[in-house]
Amino acid sequence: MTFEEEYRSFWTEFGKSKKMVLSTSYHDVVTSRTMSVVSLGGMLYFQTDKTFRKYEQLTNNPNVALCIDNIQIEGQCIEVGNPIDHEDFCIAYKAAFADSFHRYTMLKKERLFTVTPTFIERWIYLNGAPYMQIFDVKNKRYLLKQYLGE
Repeated sequence: MTFEEEYRSFWTEFGKSKKMVLSTSYHDVVTSRTMSVVSLGGMLYFQTDKTFRKYEQLTNNPNVALCIDNIQIEGQCIEVGNPIDHEDFCIAYKAAFADSFHRYTMLKKERLFTVTPTFIERWIYLNGAPYMQIFDVKNKRYLLKQYLGE
């Protein structure tokens, strides 16, 4: 299959939302925390308060990593405004995280961020053998590599 076919398949399997660990850094200090993330069209979205430490890190260094289970995603993160002003996000976020939506999305200090994936690695098993699925999104390259431990 082509990169595009494998990439589409990945996002279909990924689903519409996840609670993922977001890692950010600024001044060589790396921090991580669990975030409620929605997936829309191959992009990842989350919201946060602009007074939080992660906000400062995100606005000063757009390079982030997100992970869950056997999936690691590296990407570029940008602020896109107030969450309530983005209808598609609000619909998806409310469906996945209704309590957080009602508690936080309409607050004035909340900001919406989008992550454009640049590199994705996922571990899978085929016939009991471990493989790494690697998506070099920037260069539109896909690699399925068996892990041999040698």
